[in-house]
Amino acid sequence: MSAFAMGMANRGNELKVFDWIKAAHLINEHKASEADAGLGEDWSWTAGAILKNGLPVHDPYTFLASTWATPQIEIDGQRYDCFVMQSERPEWNSDTKWPEEALAQFALSSTTTTQPRLAQE
Repeated sequence: MSAFAMGMANRGNELKVFDWIKAAHLINEHKASEADAGLGEDWSWTAGAILKNGLPVHDPYTFLASTWATPQIEIDGQRYDCFVMQSERPEWNSDTKWPEEALAQFALSSTTTTQPRLAQE
């Protein structure tokens, strides 16, 4: 079934949104300098970089929310489910990229004492 058809079949279901806090924890845990994110069941159309050279990226291409597909993060070739239901984070949606509290979590484990800067796109 196509992504469009899956979306229509799941219309009205609650949105799964990318969990930026969990992503920051996973990046820190794995000491990753690169990470991608996307929807697992539609990766080739939705995924993009969220971390390059150890810096957060605001890639406008990534689409990280769905009623049917699972938001995931990929670190070192391994994908991890990485989402919360939108009712848990109503301020987050498909356009959310590195909200302040996720950047703060990322900075907590950083070797620097300053807020991380963003990678150039």
